[in-house]
Amino acid sequence: SGATYGNGKQGFSDDHTLLNSLKPLNMYGDSKHLFDLWALRNGYLKRIAGLKYFNVFGPNEYHKGNMRSMVHKAFCEITSTGKVKLFKSNSHDYKDGEQVRDFIYVKDAVRMTLFVYDNPDVNGIINIGTGIARSFNDLVSAVFQSMNREVNIEYVEMPDYLKSQYQNFTQADITKIIKFGYKEKISSLEEAISDYVKNYLLEPNPYLISSTS
Repeated sequence: SGATYGNGKQGFSDDHTLLNSLKPLNMYGDSKHLFDLWALRNGYLKRIAGLKYFNVFGPNEYHKGNMRSMVHKAFCEITSTGKVKLFKSNSHDYKDGEQVRDFIYVKDAVRMTLFVYDNPDVNGIINIGTGIARSFNDLVSAVFQSMNREVNIEYVEMPDYLKSQYQNFTQADITKIIKFGYKEKISSLEEAISDYVKNYLLEPNPYLISSTS
């Protein structure tokens, strides 16, 4: 998980030599990080692949409740209220809504995962992301555009319990998977959101169904 990188001060590289320096901000990230360290210390990273997914969004996430992506949450808010609420910034380094994440479309995440699965020589800890950080303002604006609505964002206070564990910046370093030979084009945020909204969320059946089923 990208949550293992904490506040990002140690960077977002999947280089194994940096694993011991990472400091996750919450128990979720810590639980993933502890397993990575266990695999490293026991010499398993030469024989296994551990994938660190950044902010994945796309069809079939509808059962996840509050853990759904911001794309789906924004779509639902726009549908019901005509606006989207975003957290105000908790840092002087970022304006409201300009906190950034590496948002990756589930179709791209699956393609990258299958690349690793299909190539046994690809091993170790591997980031799954786009390599490009985009703001929540960008994301929400793309949802509004895909729904043919005017942008309407309300900034609200961040809950106190989140402030100490909130990641203002994430951006996967995907150098490793590219060096292993991954060559597929990765969707831009706008391309991905347009596909998700227009071909799934606005359709009577919003589910992505396997072509082999």
